Amino acid sequence: MSDKFDVIVVGAGPGGYVAAIRAAQLGLKTACVEKWVDDKGAAVLGGTCLNVGCIPSKALLESTHQFHNAQHADVHGIQTGEVSMDVKKMVARKDKIVGNLTMGVAGLFKANGVTLLQGMGKLLADKQVQVTAADGTATVYPAENVILASGSVPVNIPPAPLTEDLILDNEGALNISETPKRLGVIGAGVIGLEMGSVWARLGTEVTVLEAMDDFLAMADKDVAKEAAKIFKKQKLDVKLGALVTGTEVVDGKEVKVTYKDAKGEQEIVVDKLIVAVGRRPQTQGLLADDSGVKLDERGFIFVDGQCRTEAPGVYAIGDSVRGPMLAHKASEEGIMVADIIAGHHAQMNYDVIPSIIYTHPELAWVGKTEQELKAEGVAIKVGKFPFAASGRAMASNDTDGFVKMIADEKTDRILGVHMVGGIVSELIAQAAIAMEFGSTAEDLQLTVFAHPTVSEAVHEAALAVDGHAIHMANRKKRK
Repeated sequence: MSDKFDVIVVGAGPGGYVAAIRAAQLGLKTACVEKWVDDKGAAVLGGTCLNVGCIPSKALLESTHQFHNAQHADVHGIQTGEVSMDVKKMVARKDKIVGNLTMGVAGLFKANGVTLLQGMGKLLADKQVQVTAADGTATVYPAENVILASGSVPVNIPPAPLTEDLILDNEGALNISETPKRLGVIGAGVIGLEMGSVWARLGTEVTVLEAMDDFLAMADKDVAKEAAKIFKKQKLDVKLGALVTGTEVVDGKEVKVTYKDAKGEQEIVVDKLIVAVGRRPQTQGLLADDSGVKLDERGFIFVDGQCRTEAPGVYAIGDSVRGPMLAHKASEEGIMVADIIAGHHAQMNYDVIPSIIYTHPELAWVGKTEQELKAEGVAIKVGKFPFAASGRAMASNDTDGFVKMIADEKTDRILGVHMVGGIVSELIAQAAIAMEFGSTAEDLQLTVFAHPTVSEAVHEAALAVDGHAIHMANRKKRK
């Protein structure tokens, strides 16, 4: 039996490593278990988000966005001549960013006194954690508290089994080294749209197959409608109600994809196929039968509102528990749990978690959609302001989209904010802060926003809630 820790965190993703650092900062003897290793056998920290998710995908999105801007620089009077993309260099840049950040997490562990335990973690009875190294050696560590942060893995579907270099999951999609002529994407969610956007900007013919009949069903309908219109202009061919029924690798060079839609059996042939149909909790092998932790029917760890499992002293956070699979949600749960373990009062507001899709324009929202509120019978008022009326957006040649604000008709409290626009991933935090403090639309109406900024669209949307927008004609309210 090894030394006892105050806290053992299983998983070093954005939930786990943040929880470990916070616990150590609060004076708790903390260890973090991570099974992921590189080709040299060294621990890989940061989880899916840092290594094969949020960060590398944003690096590729930014590179291709800059490429697109360079191609269209003549709108600013800039003459560039023919512009080309070195895809291998783009991917190498992405890998360098990931490597730097991974090393950064290791440095933070060292600076905060977090002990890294390399191997596969498994929760045993009585808050003991078994860590099995790559050579099969198992060591058991007792703990006062355990935080399970095992993350998630891509969902694979039988009609499209992964095939090296041809049928890819999100990890394989990040390492495509040459621009494909034709790209197929199964799933029009966050990953599918982002990866489709990367290659569409480089001239690839992109077809996205979405089984659902509604586009971006989780988003506000105004956002989904605007996004669909813009993506169509960008030549992203999104086919709705398209259920993939099979795939066939042809001559080891291309993939024939068959699918059913309202018209019957269809097929397309692509050079690469990305499977992006969602993710599932990575809880297989995580729990001993007598650990005391329960899973639901979908494999998620059952927790209460403060991430406690049914086993005393054991918590679970991030993608392995209920709620959206978002890195920032996992991180904040990690901080909440570490604070609770240290004896502090802590609670996370699950009603105010921003969601973002990093296409261009970006899509972002926080709070409830207009459709959700109407279904609940809540009387609302809505304000909307287009970036086409923003001076700063015009100057940036980035006028697609809008800001939409929804407030309670009686109390004026902000209930949801939904955006489409060039940098709305940054603007959405303004709405989240306002909602976290229980702000009304009037509170934002009375706030001074700097001019000229794209943030003024948030101000104008708040004004528009009551028909008082200054820089657009307000709709007359029906009597």
